[in-house]
Amino acid sequence: MGIFDVRKIDCHAHVLDPLRFPYAQGAAYRPSGQEIGTTDQFVEVLQCYGTEHVLLVQPNSGYGPDNSCMLDAIRRYPGIFKGVAIASLDADLSHLRDLRDQGIVGIALNPTFYGNDFYADSPALMEKLAELDMFVQIQVQHDQLLMFKPWIERIAVRVLIDHCGRPTPEQGLAQPGFSALLDLAETGRVHVKLSGYAKFAKTPYPFRDTLPFVRALVEAFGLDHCMWASDWPYLRAADRQDYGPLLKLLDTLFPDPADRDILLWQTPKRLFGFGA
Repeated sequence: MGIFDVRKIDCHAHVLDPLRFPYAQGAAYRPSGQEIGTTDQFVEVLQCYGTEHVLLVQPNSGYGPDNSCMLDAIRRYPGIFKGVAIASLDADLSHLRDLRDQGIVGIALNPTFYGNDFYADSPALMEKLAELDMFVQIQVQHDQLLMFKPWIERIAVRVLIDHCGRPTPEQGLAQPGFSALLDLAETGRVHVKLSGYAKFAKTPYPFRDTLPFVRALVEAFGLDHCMWASDWPYLRAADRQDYGPLLKLLDTLFPDPADRDILLWQTPKRLFGFGA
């Protein structure tokens, strides 16, 4: 059975619809042209490739903490979408519960966008998320994870790491940030998205310089703590990305159909409750 025919869940994508949901005033980056991807456009893409469910992620670009566009997608297609929202670091339990009731499974932190200093007070939010059994999702690059590692080890919160931790390929597997990520496998609470290769690769598709990092993550975490994601519609991509080739890359990375089933279906279905 081909990769387009098997059951699968996409664990990181965005919806952007500036006509129905205008971008925030003063947004630092306003996606345009091929970066824009509406909910209805995305549903058509999913049907073409046989993707049954998606974990949407609120984009800092365009919308920032205004989750309206994403929440609308979840309301309109509750059988397809769940989400990871953006919330204030001092968000109270009532607000987080309200988001959870609307199909939100976690809150995103993005030091690649705001820098580490912006998140100096994030442990309090992580503790609330642990209390509610929600995820904290963290997108870091280079060695930014080092600040978060002690908090992740101390606070019993479930964690999603975006885009393989966005290591620096030329610095190898022993670079401090990536080594810290591998160490976090011991917690049993950290999960990694095998995605976003274009965000850290120095080579074009099929991103061969990222493959050692993908293999190291799978070896450390196991497929029951890893998941696949497309990162559609590829915000700020330096060159063209497409859904189909990114899926086909899994045939090279994971030739065993049983492994692909765990990565694409079993793990995300268990973690996020799709189909429940």
